[in-house]
Amino acid sequence: MQDRDTQFLEYVVKALVDAPNDVKINRTVDEMGVLLTLAVNPADMGKIIGRMGNTAKAIRTLLRVVGMKNNARVNLKINEPEGSVRPEKASKTVDEAMADLKL
Repeated sequence: MQDRDTQFLEYVVKALVDAPNDVKINRTVDEMGVLLTLAVNPADMGKIIGRMGNTAKAIRTLLRVVGMKNNARVNLKINEPEGSVRPEKASKTVDEAMADLKL
């Protein structure tokens, strides 16, 4: 059975992209917590990252909340396709955004 964090990520990402069959999620667990590695069709990368990285930040924040329910630290790594260009840094880190939520 898939873990809830993986199920949640798969549901959200497949709803956002044009090529849901190309969504691949790899889940690893170590002493740092859970790492979900996401790969999508290169044409869908912009939909996952979002303007100024806001969509990716929101997904990461929600994954941390899902993780908190299960007493796990969940992190998301998005595999970048070859030749991609990173957008400029967003204004807040995920930790700063979580602090704003006052959880």
